Amino acid sequence: MKRLDNRADSHLAPQVESDSMGNGAWVNHGYSGSPVPSPQGISTIYSSQPLFQGAVDSMYKLDTADPFPEEPPSADPSPMKKKRGCCSFIKGFWGTTMTENTSNNRELFVRTTLRELVVYLVFLVDICLLTYGMTSSSTYYYTKAMTDLFVNTGGESGVSFQSIGTMADFWTYAQGPLLDGLYWTKWYNNQSLNRGEQSFIYYENMLLGVPRMRQIKIMNNSCNVHKDFKDEITGCFDVYNDKKEDGLSFGLINGTAWTYHTEKEVKGSSHWGLLTTYSGAGYYQDLSRTKDESAIILGELVDNLWLDRGTRAAFLDFSAYNANINMFCVIRLVVEFPATGGAIPSYQIRTVKLIRYINYWDYFVLGCEVVFCIFILYYVVEEILELRIHKLSYFNSIWNILDIVVIMLAIVAIIFNIFRTVKVDNLLGKLLEQPGIYADFEFLAFWQTQYNNMNAVNLFFAWIKVFKYISFNKTMTQLSSTLGRCAKDILGFAIMFFIVFFAYAQLGYLLFGTEVESFSTFVKCIFTQFRIILGDFDYDAIDRANRVLGPIYFVTYVFFVFFVLLNMFLAIINDTYSEVKEELSCQKDELQITDIIKQSYMKTFTKLKLRREKISDVQKALQSGSGEIEFKDFRETLKEMGHADHEISAAFSRFDHDGNQILDKGEQERMNIELEEKRVCMIVFTLWLVLQLDSSVVGIQSNIELIMEKLRLQEERKGSAKKLTVTDNDVSLEIHNVHKP
Repeated sequence: MKRLDNRADSHLAPQVESDSMGNGAWVNHGYSGSPVPSPQGISTIYSSQPLFQGAVDSMYKLDTADPFPEEPPSADPSPMKKKRGCCSFIKGFWGTTMTENTSNNRELFVRTTLRELVVYLVFLVDICLLTYGMTSSSTYYYTKAMTDLFVNTGGESGVSFQSIGTMADFWTYAQGPLLDGLYWTKWYNNQSLNRGEQSFIYYENMLLGVPRMRQIKIMNNSCNVHKDFKDEITGCFDVYNDKKEDGLSFGLINGTAWTYHTEKEVKGSSHWGLLTTYSGAGYYQDLSRTKDESAIILGELVDNLWLDRGTRAAFLDFSAYNANINMFCVIRLVVEFPATGGAIPSYQIRTVKLIRYINYWDYFVLGCEVVFCIFILYYVVEEILELRIHKLSYFNSIWNILDIVVIMLAIVAIIFNIFRTVKVDNLLGKLLEQPGIYADFEFLAFWQTQYNNMNAVNLFFAWIKVFKYISFNKTMTQLSSTLGRCAKDILGFAIMFFIVFFAYAQLGYLLFGTEVESFSTFVKCIFTQFRIILGDFDYDAIDRANRVLGPIYFVTYVFFVFFVLLNMFLAIINDTYSEVKEELSCQKDELQITDIIKQSYMKTFTKLKLRREKISDVQKALQSGSGEIEFKDFRETLKEMGHADHEISAAFSRFDHDGNQILDKGEQERMNIELEEKRVCMIVFTLWLVLQLDSSVVGIQSNIELIMEKLRLQEERKGSAKKLTVTDNDVSLEIHNVHKP
């Protein structure tokens, strides 16, 4: 061993850097001639693998192999070693920069961060596949087809849903385009579809159950009439308020259409309309499965004045299913009747995938869901370990808070996924037993939409979290450092900005709110002013609303907000960015990813050289013998060259097929052939590493020259006497050092 050690040292000339930190000292392997030994040995001829495969496998394992194995691993580890192995497994599996002490070890910090980044990128790919796997381009076209049919298509009278302006228009639409769109029983040549009473919208979308109409009414005398008009105005119906809902029976009295039902009885849910939010209660009427019967029901409602002055909203709900794309389309058409009179139509079409697992792609997504659950469990354990170590200081980092948000959203998504699957199965089973009932998919469609929204937000946060793992690089820290440093300045400036901004918003609301739709509410004023900043505005509408104050409002707003305040905001960020960039350029370069790659190359070169020397030693031992070679002679020759007993025994016994402790001519020839093949493999692999390293060095050299040129120009502009130059000899020396093993 001493001979081999001395020879290796003379060839490698190691350079070791150590920081005087006691037990925390570490060796910079990027500049060390010999890597730190590890418990695993390198195999040359001692492996029982096939010839070329053994060489290739050993090449890929060089980074962790020990060039000087002295004794075989113990087969019976002590209890203390078992305990240490368990802790090492936990640290290796859940080890992060927060669970390991990386404050004084830059190399450990970079390696741990890279390991975290690789694991997180796998998680990110999985969540992307999971999220995008639940969506399809067919969703848009399905929604568009239903929108064109039920919203934009007009009947013989020319009334479409979007053009509804009165109660009479509502009934005209319901008895015309609505019924025509709901019930498709014939082909375009008037031949029957031969599907019984079942309707297939556009011949492809099965109408689930029957449609439902529902209305919400307000009690009479729910508002106060001025005393001057009490004699002329006998009835008064206030704007909608759930406390003023009319709960009395009216009209024909008998039947669900004329009797009030609570939200719990209807199993409904509240609806956010254009004017206000409506409850899920009211009076409802289910239509039939055929067009003729539904027309009779609608005629009865019209004749008995189902909608009157107290009506504040009417709802049309129905659902369809397309088996071709496995999509449900849940449609709600709403017509609001404000206290001012008239009608305001709006609609809500949700295309969702409620039945999940049908084709092979769905089962692939199921596999991604299983992997996603495993990742969430992994990250839950990781965050618990970090929280246990750092206690309350764990919450000082915004990245840790972001981790918790991502995990919590993911857990909610997993729970809802299970709930949705069970709920859909129950609902479809009930619908198949009673096909003539109303199919209430509104609840599931709403929460499926929220589930999709939550996944979208979670995916957004997951991408943002990538900055956590790439922030160890100076270039990558520019964004976070700039925002962090100028946060106080931006916060102070934001107070001034929004004082002016909201002052103009109130001014615009009071000046134009009665005539211009984009200023009709204070919230709309806020978004309208943001649109003005981006150049999207209707100046003519402002001018028509107020010919004097309109132009004054517009010109002063553009001048103060756009030209002054917005440019001050950009100036704060720009100045801070320049300061951060200048400071980072002056900082000492720390261990980066390129250094880690270079270290790996250097270790590989070192171990390849040692392996070639070992092969040469065995070849010399074979050549030293004449005729047959006995084990004791073979052993003595290699021991003088520094090889261990267990290595020699393993090599000899591998080729001594008859077990007589003698290598005959044939066995020696086989050993020579394998040694030569492995030596050639290592030469080829070494050449490949040299080519890869050359390409890396060329890229690094070009970057260095570019940076130096920029620094030189900057120094010349400042008139500094000091000039930063780099000579060809320096670059050549740097390349030589990189190549030097």
